[in-house]
Amino acid sequence: MLGAELGFIDYRTRLHGELDKIDPRDMQTWSDLVYDCWLTGRFVYIIGNGGSGTTASHMAEDLGKSTLRPGDLRDESKRRLKVLSLTDNAGWLMAVGNDLDYDQIFVQQLMNYGHEGDLLIAISGSGNSPNVLNAVDWANRHGLTTFGLTGYDGGQLRQQAHTGVHVDLNDMGMVESIHLALFHWMLNDVYARINEEGRYVPRD
Repeated sequence: MLGAELGFIDYRTRLHGELDKIDPRDMQTWSDLVYDCWLTGRFVYIIGNGGSGTTASHMAEDLGKSTLRPGDLRDESKRRLKVLSLTDNAGWLMAVGNDLDYDQIFVQQLMNYGHEGDLLIAISGSGNSPNVLNAVDWANRHGLTTFGLTGYDGGQLRQQAHTGVHVDLNDMGMVESIHLALFHWMLNDVYARINEEGRYVPRD
């Protein structure tokens, strides 16, 4: 754990350095994929385990609510981004884990929900979580686009997903923090496009 080895100033410096390594093209691809789902009415599904599971929940909440202007939240005519974290239905997760296997908890939900053209965002620090990989495999075979958020060496997820953002770092805590920090830029970029704000204000 880097925080056990480094004082705060050195930890902060390392964090800045790792953020600087992220490829801006990968970030733009992430934003493009989510925005395209909004344009076309496709679903965005998000999965992960542990800390990445709560990140999936956080992302789904923000994408569902914070892609709209606050004043538009009560407007039934506004187009909404269809987004769902598959980490949040505790009863379904427990039933599948108990009756089938834990490696089935995400793919079984995708079998109910997923359609060609949808987007699956798969978060795994190690890149080797079997339940995540099973879902990505199913999604790839059924015409969904798969986007991986990984750390360490990226594991199988980095190879299996169509595209993604990789944090090349062997520290789970910092990897998870970076995933969430990067997400907030993507969220803001999608918000600006949907609402034609910031650099997306139409020019005459």
